[in-house]
Amino acid sequence: MAGGFGFPFGCVAAVVAVVLADVAGATRFPWYALVTLGLVVLGTAFRSTAAAAIGVAAVAWALDSGFVLGRSGELTFDAASAVAAGVLGVAVVVGVLARVRPGPVRVPAPRRSAEVTAHRPRLTRLG
Repeated sequence: MAGGFGFPFGCVAAVVAVVLADVAGATRFPWYALVTLGLVVLGTAFRSTAAAAIGVAAVAWALDSGFVLGRSGELTFDAASAVAAGVLGVAVVVGVLARVRPGPVRVPAPRRSAEVTAHRPRLTRLG
């Protein structure tokens, strides 16, 4: 995304992802939110800058830690939030690496074989 729009777009997408995951039951199954937030971070890392993706990952972790793992909006620092931080960090790395992969390799079209005419010597009998 051009113009520095990746971070705000990613933050809004992360909020929407947490709300949808919460409606789907993320308080009982926290991995719902982690999967949706991971996809948001991955998409941001792939379509925007690495700095925007890191910022979105931090916001996504705070949303997950504060509103899914901890219901009162307070950040929780436990094993589940550490796993969430690791998953979101991996999503940033994978997205950035996928973006900087080499482009498609250009394979030249096969050459047509040249028509080679065989010149046979004319052998004649003498005599």
